[in-house]
Amino acid sequence: MAVVAGATRGAGRGIAAALGEAGATVVCTGRSSRTHPLPSDYDRPETVEETAELVTRLGGTGIAAVTDHLDPAQVQALAERIAEEHGVLDILVNDIWGAEVLKGGPADWNTPMWEHDLDDGLRILRLAVDTHLITSHRLLPLLTARPGGLLVEVTDGTAAYNAAHYRISVFYDLAKAAVNRLAFSQGHELAPYGGTAVSLTPGWLRSEMMLDAFGVTEENWREAAAPPDFALSESPRYVGRAVAALAADGGRARWNQQSLSSGELARVYGFTDTDGSRPDIWRFMADRERGREPDPGAYR
Repeated sequence: MAVVAGATRGAGRGIAAALGEAGATVVCTGRSSRTHPLPSDYDRPETVEETAELVTRLGGTGIAAVTDHLDPAQVQALAERIAEEHGVLDILVNDIWGAEVLKGGPADWNTPMWEHDLDDGLRILRLAVDTHLITSHRLLPLLTARPGGLLVEVTDGTAAYNAAHYRISVFYDLAKAAVNRLAFSQGHELAPYGGTAVSLTPGWLRSEMMLDAFGVTEENWREAAAPPDFALSESPRYVGRAVAALAADGGRARWNQQSLSSGELARVYGFTDTDGSRPDIWRFMADRERGREPDPGAYR
């Protein structure tokens, strides 16, 4: 039984869908709903009900749970519902984000922090970090009720990459580095209970927002007028299959406290993206920075 917090779209929807492929029961949370939506930072059409229906179509059991993860009372109500209806929690995925608009586009990147709107910057941190802390605080008692629980903190960039590279702005940089560290610290606390915590980053994610930004769909994304590295982009299902592979691995404790990527885990577990490929943009960038001239085709 799994909770994917922040499952409305993007990586969260891809993770919920891949867990559905594996036959899991998945509680899909988010603020965007057909019936009683909560105020959202995006004006987007996707809903948690759509994600839950997708999980069910793929062979799992999808359950929509409209939740604002900045509100501890709402997350506590979610925990109580799970305890009452399911009794146990095996997998918690913290994918809550919501700051894609606030971080701005390329024209806004590399702007000194004192030139940013402070309220916007602090909201980035609240959406990226506070939501994860609140969710873990309320749901980890269910995850630790029996050994074997898996916590996945979804971020952007591996711990090694983020430690060596400035990421867009001070606020974004801090947010994504903090989520990697959350997995490390929570893994320390989960280990005595037989639990495993990892941070997980996709590569260049072809989310709904990304496809819209380039004016393409998942069917014709290769036609996008995008930078060359977009050739190594991945669908949200790819990082989802990374989570499903971890969940199915009885020896997953060996990954505890580590920072992982979808491409790395694809090499280990053998899963593929929806097109049958195994994109690994983080390995590609690392090799390029070592002075090589890598062929992108060798990393897909």
